[in-house]
Amino acid sequence: MPRALSFLIPLAVLAAPLAVPITALAAEQEFVIVISNHKFEPSEVTVPANEKVRLVIDNRDSTAEEFESKSLKREKVVAGKSKATIVVGPLAPGRYPFVGEYNEKTAQGVVVAK
Repeated sequence: MPRALSFLIPLAVLAAPLAVPITALAAEQEFVIVISNHKFEPSEVTVPANEKVRLVIDNRDSTAEEFESKSLKREKVVAGKSKATIVVGPLAPGRYPFVGEYNEKTAQGVVVAK
């Protein structure tokens, strides 16, 4: 074996475990929730239980909205005409309500982990 390759093999063996977290991050599923007319669409999002997922909040209204969920322990202000990503989980099976704090009467929803 050429001498130049002899040091690369141990390096590759040491670096292999580092690829696992990158793969795990890429495997997170993404779920889009649109804010339009001060309502969440869809208002119910079903996600896999016991897995981390990304919620992409797409605020199509011209005004800001705050995504808030006490059960998910997340709060995020999403400026008008912009998006925000919120990572949650792994979630036990169940229902996790959320609201748009600036428009609580109309902006309501739930994440359902199954």
